Amino acid sequence: MAAAFATQRADVVLVGGGLANSLIALRLKSLRPALRVVMLERERRIGGEHTWCHFATDVDAALAGWLRPLIVHRWAGYSVRFPEHQRELSTPYLAITSERLHQVTSAALGADALLGVTVADVTPHQVTLADGRTIVAGAVIDGRGPRKSRALALGYQKFVGQGVRLAAPHGLTRPIVMDATVAQHDGYRFVYVLPLDATRLLIEDTRYSDGPGLDRPALRRDIADYAKAQGWAIAQVEREEEGVLPIALGGDIDAYWKEARSQVAEVGLRAALFQPTTGYSLPDAARLAEAVAALPRINSASVRACVEAQSKTAWRRRRFLRLLNRMLFRACAPTERYKVLERFYRLPAGLIQRFYAARLTRWDKARILIGKPPVPISAAMRCIDESSVFEEREA
Repeated sequence: MAAAFATQRADVVLVGGGLANSLIALRLKSLRPALRVVMLERERRIGGEHTWCHFATDVDAALAGWLRPLIVHRWAGYSVRFPEHQRELSTPYLAITSERLHQVTSAALGADALLGVTVADVTPHQVTLADGRTIVAGAVIDGRGPRKSRALALGYQKFVGQGVRLAAPHGLTRPIVMDATVAQHDGYRFVYVLPLDATRLLIEDTRYSDGPGLDRPALRRDIADYAKAQGWAIAQVEREEEGVLPIALGGDIDAYWKEARSQVAEVGLRAALFQPTTGYSLPDAARLAEAVAALPRINSASVRACVEAQSKTAWRRRRFLRLLNRMLFRACAPTERYKVLERFYRLPAGLIQRFYAARLTRWDKARILIGKPPVPISAAMRCIDESSVFEEREA
């Protein structure tokens, strides 16, 4: 059967139709329209079943401008809830849905968005499909999600989310980014709620856990119990999404990239490009798409060098965030982790914005650590050295 297919040629092949590759596709089609960009996605829809959010302060005006067509919801602020502290913050919060990502990206790529295809092999300049077809390209970019590595030590943010329609209006005007007033189990647990219209919500039950296992039935029950506790009667569950996102505790980023295949650019979570504490990946993906589209020459070697450089630079600049993660995961009991976030959300709003954007100043870092810590001092001291997470793993 393989001989029946002629080899296709493209300038860029994007392996995987997730967020990072979709944003690269959109920037290339906008800034380099002469390039033939082919996307290969095993599912029938680009983006899967996901919702990507970010704060307005996470990206600069230029990025916000070209992301605008993807934005489905924008709220003027958000709230957080903890057992002993509740707060309203005025930072605008924005959401992109996989449905919108699919619409915009498939419109930009047209027939070059190949959906429902299975990739059998990836090399720096060729992709082979399971049905025998091959596509040769100057640049091959792999965005098929995170890869396992002994070079990184991770915790996990895992969730199940349900898009629900209620029997009556819910009354929310802004998202609840964290409601940690719920029972704590399986690590730090909170519920995340996005108001989509007067009677529709996205409700996600989220845990910051030591392991990646996702008990879907239990999280669905917890979502139903939460809605009932809020006085919301669910008329219909319209959709469901889930995720297991990496939370970076430590690692050797140089060793991580040495494990990758030579000259193949790996993007998104596969490139360790995400906010280490929150797992948010959209701002990094947008910055990377901008950088790739601006390269003087676009081939596998140049894109790989660009991605690797951004990944390593971001990893080194975010050392302090990984320290905070180690304190969260290693310095306190799992059911006490919420106290770390409860204390954090008492800090100035500007600092909180810079934290989410991964742009903390020296004063911000000092301010986070000043005062009575929410974790035992002796346990916190053991977390300072990043290599400690590997010593624990080998013990």
